[in-house]
Amino acid sequence: MPYDWVVFDADETLFSFDARKGLETLFWRYELDFNEAVFSQFKTVNAPLWQGFQQGKLQAKDIKQRRFVPWEPYFGKPSEAINLEFMQCMADVSETIEGTRRLLDTLHGNTRMGIITNGFTELQQERLQKTQTDKYFEFLVVSEEVGMAKPDPEIFHHTHRNHINESVPAERILMVGDNPHSDILGGINAGWHTCWFKRGDDADNSNIEANHTITHLDELTALLANS
Repeated sequence: MPYDWVVFDADETLFSFDARKGLETLFWRYELDFNEAVFSQFKTVNAPLWQGFQQGKLQAKDIKQRRFVPWEPYFGKPSEAINLEFMQCMADVSETIEGTRRLLDTLHGNTRMGIITNGFTELQQERLQKTQTDKYFEFLVVSEEVGMAKPDPEIFHHTHRNHINESVPAERILMVGDNPHSDILGGINAGWHTCWFKRGDDADNSNIEANHTITHLDELTALLANS
C-alpha cells in the first residue's frame, strides 16, 4: 500500500445521500403532502445555510435551528426537532455506494482508515452502525463536533494531530471524496494526497488537480491493492 492512512468523505463517497427520499419519508410519516415544490423550497433554504457553514460564517446549530423553520407550523415542533427526525430518516434510507464493501475489505488490515465529514453527528454514527461499516474506521471526525468544516485545512490538521499522528508524513495520507472543493482542495491545502471520486456529470474542475481520479470505487480498490 502506498499510503499509511486512507481518509474518506462520507456522503456520496461511501454512502448514498438522497435528501429527497429522506425528506419524503419524513413527510410521509406525518401524513403531510410532499411534492417537487416542497423539495425545491427545502433546497432553497438549505443550500445557503450549508454554504455559510463551510465558509465559517455559520455554525452547525444554525442549520439545525433554521432549515425547517418554514415547516414548523405543519409539524407542530421547532426546526431543530424536525431536523433530528430528518437525520433519522436519512440514516434509514442511506445505503453504501457500489464498491464500498469491496474497497473496505481490501484495505482492512493493510492500511488504516478514518472519515472526515461535513455533517451532523446523529446521522453519521447511526449510519455507520446501520450499514455495519463502523468496524473499518479508527476515527470519525464530524464538522459539527470540531466546529470547522472542509475545505478549511484546519479540520485536516486537527485530524492529523489528534487521530492519525504527526509523525506520519502528510503525503502518506490519502483523502478520498466526491467534492472537488471541500474534499480535494481541502486535502491539497493540508498537504495530503487526494483522490477525486468523480460522480456522474461532475464538472471537470480542471484548476483542482487530484493525485488520482476515479469514477468507481473498484478503481481505487485496484489502484491501492496493486501499489
